[in-house]
Amino acid sequence: MIRYFRKEHGQLMELENFAPGCWVHISTPFSSNELEDFAERFDIELDYLTDSLDPEERSRYEKEDHFKFILINTPIPNQRDDEYQPVFMTVPIGIIFAEEFMITISAFDNTIMDLFLKDKVRHFNPGDYQLFILQILDQNVNRFTSYLKKLNLNRDVIEQQLITSSRNNELKQLLGLEKSSIYFVNALSSNELLKLKLKRTDFLGINGDEDKVDFFENIIIDNNQAHQMANVFTHIINGTTDAMASIISNNLNVIIQRWTMITIVLMVPTLIASFYGMNVKHLPFDDSDYAFYYIVILSLVLTLPLVWVIKRKELF
Repeated sequence: MIRYFRKEHGQLMELENFAPGCWVHISTPFSSNELEDFAERFDIELDYLTDSLDPEERSRYEKEDHFKFILINTPIPNQRDDEYQPVFMTVPIGIIFAEEFMITISAFDNTIMDLFLKDKVRHFNPGDYQLFILQILDQNVNRFTSYLKKLNLNRDVIEQQLITSSRNNELKQLLGLEKSSIYFVNALSSNELLKLKLKRTDFLGINGDEDKVDFFENIIIDNNQAHQMANVFTHIINGTTDAMASIISNNLNVIIQRWTMITIVLMVPTLIASFYGMNVKHLPFDDSDYAFYYIVILSLVLTLPLVWVIKRKELF
């Protein structure tokens, strides 16, 4: 789906057709023929469009004739089928711009572009492509930071559950968090290198605007902080996974030990009852009318000291 937008009287308006100075947003659903026709119409490299749809593409920038291309990775919630899958994944957003208009393209719905489509970003003006790109980069970093905080909260909840658990479900959830953190580290590292190169080469042409330069430097700093946060979270989740695996193993050992102690305690009265259940003459209390009570008392006399020893040794 190809949509055209422009700010008019302070409001973001959707246009029916292309107009100079507009923002073109390409999102699902669309067909390959639609992309080919669009690329041919505006004389754009088709690879710029198709690369923006590939989840495996790394962040980069290129320049071809009168068009400039930037690709960044952004986090989105993963619609996972099982607990092994990551909670969040990263997907690319392609940005193509020239003097007359700017294009954004992504194969996945994401909250970052939704903010701009709903005109929720302050001072957003698609006609100022330099500021628009900086705002996309800024919102992208904010989204990474927000999702990292959610991952950390999920980790705390899972840790509390794992302390008394002997199941593997929580470990599966931790595995999903670990995969998400790895995606985040790789994406933030790639995005950080991209931003440093954009700044060094002045790819956006903002060196003459002090406000935009300061804004870009703040974005780079925020990205670096988010990258460090993702690295710390990855180390924590790795340590947590190892520690929780040991806790689950220990909890299982404790359960097995308790059931073993119960089995030993029950073995004494079972053994006595087994003797008296045999068809053998001249057993003690054989002819007594109170044989049953004597047997019960004997079982208790032999069992209670065993229970006391087990409790004393803290085996149960």
